[in-house]
Amino acid sequence: MPLYMDIHTVDSDDFTVEDVIQAHLRDLSVQERFGVIQRKYWVNEADKMVFCLMEGPNKKACHKTHEESHGMTACNIIEVSDDEYNIFMARGSTQKDDLAYMADGNLDNGFRTIMQVNTSDFSGRYQHYIIETKNLIEKFHGKIVRQPNDDETMASFLLASDAIIAAMAIANLLQTVPDNFEYRLALVSGTPVDEKGIDLFEVTKKRVRTLCQIGLNNVVYLDANTKALSQKESNVPKVNHSHVKIVDTTDFSFCEELIEILSDKCNDPNFKSEELGRLLGLSKAQNYRKIKALTGMSPNTLIRELRLRRSLKALKKNYKTVAEIAYDLGFNSPTYFTRVFRNRYEVLPTSFAKISARI
Repeated sequence: MPLYMDIHTVDSDDFTVEDVIQAHLRDLSVQERFGVIQRKYWVNEADKMVFCLMEGPNKKACHKTHEESHGMTACNIIEVSDDEYNIFMARGSTQKDDLAYMADGNLDNGFRTIMQVNTSDFSGRYQHYIIETKNLIEKFHGKIVRQPNDDETMASFLLASDAIIAAMAIANLLQTVPDNFEYRLALVSGTPVDEKGIDLFEVTKKRVRTLCQIGLNNVVYLDANTKALSQKESNVPKVNHSHVKIVDTTDFSFCEELIEILSDKCNDPNFKSEELGRLLGLSKAQNYRKIKALTGMSPNTLIRELRLRRSLKALKKNYKTVAEIAYDLGFNSPTYFTRVFRNRYEVLPTSFAKISARI
């Protein structure tokens, strides 16, 4: 039968783990009636959340089991594959009477820290650093998520502190690459199931990708949730704050709005910072300060940088000519695109495409 996970958010001042245990026992008493098997559940006491893993014929049967036994129905139920579950939720976690625990005996609250590392190798000589990056992820107990290409690596960590230690080690490694190599690295922690959505860690994965899309090169972006979780764990990591940018909830809202606008307007050659500020509802000064603080770039530089980063992906795919890529991404001419690309990356677009094809 398919695997499902759900999320329950409890609006009660009297929320206790014992209440959840009793609710789970009632689930077990009625589950056969609906063809459902309860497998495991996670309790987040601080945020009053419960996540349940179960097998069942469909979402409706899972919902009816909770409704019949105690009435605490899920806010959302999603289907998950065995592979997804093993990558994100099974590793390092134990259970007693179906309740999830950490190795130290504390409750496993279901949160996981997701890392993404984006790299660009402009010489084709540094692919061994990608291998070393993945080795460091595994060394610090991360589980690598399958990715479509080698220049993007995503990983899941049970402990936020392990993720931060791994990120610092990766940053120290990649900063030793002599030239023609860049990286962007972000960590975001979140829940396996969100109140909306259909994928495991959907919001968390979207946020970590967003930070890698618009973040400054050679800087580790760390959400405030990851920092807070790590400080509650036994192995509190030391953070080199000169290479770290902390992103709070307000920053994420702005990031998501920003990337949505930039994605929509990226191919418009007339799109400039003035229109970006207008769409964000900010004055010219506010627009500059906010984007500069978050990305380290001016608005116009960010627009150009995003276009160039997207050109790297297009050139690696090698489906279109340089001219087609230039016009698709809002550059006024292939000549201008080539000049900007070379000034930024110290290599011609055609040369980068050839290097990428060899890697």
